[in-house]
Amino acid sequence: MIFAKLNVKDRGRAAQVCTVWRDAAYAKSCWRGVEASLHLRRPSPTLFGSLVKRGIKRVQVLSVRRALKDIVTGVPNLESLNLSGCYNITDMAIGHAFAADFPNLKVLNLSLCKQVTDSSLGRITQHLKNIEVLELGGCSNITNTGLLLISWGLKKLRRLNLRSCWHISDHGIGHLAGLSKETADGTPALEYLGLQDCQRLSDEALRHIAQGLTSLRSINLSFCVSVTDSGLKHLARMSRLEELNLRACDNISDIGMAYLTEGCNSISTLDVSFCDKVADQAMVHISQGLFQLRSLSLSACQITDEGLSRIAKSLHDLETLNIGQCSRITDRGLEIVAAELINLRAIDLYGCTRLTPNALQKINQLPRLSKKFFFQW
Repeated sequence: MIFAKLNVKDRGRAAQVCTVWRDAAYAKSCWRGVEASLHLRRPSPTLFGSLVKRGIKRVQVLSVRRALKDIVTGVPNLESLNLSGCYNITDMAIGHAFAADFPNLKVLNLSLCKQVTDSSLGRITQHLKNIEVLELGGCSNITNTGLLLISWGLKKLRRLNLRSCWHISDHGIGHLAGLSKETADGTPALEYLGLQDCQRLSDEALRHIAQGLTSLRSINLSFCVSVTDSGLKHLARMSRLEELNLRACDNISDIGMAYLTEGCNSISTLDVSFCDKVADQAMVHISQGLFQLRSLSLSACQITDEGLSRIAKSLHDLETLNIGQCSRITDRGLEIVAAELINLRAIDLYGCTRLTPNALQKINQLPRLSKKFFFQW
């Protein structure tokens, strides 16, 4: 019970004191939920046995100089494998590692494994049928074929991150949505879809998403510069959508916010930062339609005190407000925020150059506000 209260490093040190302490420190109750971080360099005959004995089922590989197969066979009950940033992981290594079924593995992170291609996804979808979380951010060799393979084999997938997978297009999103004969139902359980910086996607992809991925609760479309206001018409049909990131989507404007607020009244987190066509009229639409908002990011948008006032007087449950680099905001707007948004926990004011210490002092008196927020005069 004492060892369970120590951090991971101290537990390891305690285990080296003597055999009695080692046996106590190796109790599975001490390691429940812990992720082991390993460098797979030279063979260690006791390493994997030690992980199994402690009941560790989550592993992060920091670097690989030996066969990846060693870890998946050495820890047969592995539930989570994080290979993020292991640049030397190849399709061949994935193929050798996952040559049999691994029904317990539910989380696989291949972010920034830049040599991984659709070939690896073929092996993953064949032998890792119970995967629920798949991270492919920065795997720039993944194509629409890879998404077709995912739609065939990973029916339990809940989270999929495709950040900077530059080859995927609207057609690939159609595969995930199950809109073609080859894909059957697609990935119907998907709740989060990360499409940041997928610049070949257009409004057609959003149509596919709204039509086939009806369980989605969170979508990241930041830096998808081909998405326009018209695409938000489709997303407005998604009644379960709670989080939407449109950061730096240059073609989103006040009109898009009007479309969005016609149907997406369940949204609690919205980010339209650096959308320089979003201004005060968008704040009118948001204040009249998105009453569930808890977090709103408007950094570098063209809003004024008038727009900020509309938000402050309508969205009283707002907890996070990011208006950094909104250079038109003055003390008047901030004073209204201080008077109305009493539930505010965090605010970003960095780069709001027209604010004075008087307004900042009023904001700082909000009862639930963290004392750490950014500003510059």
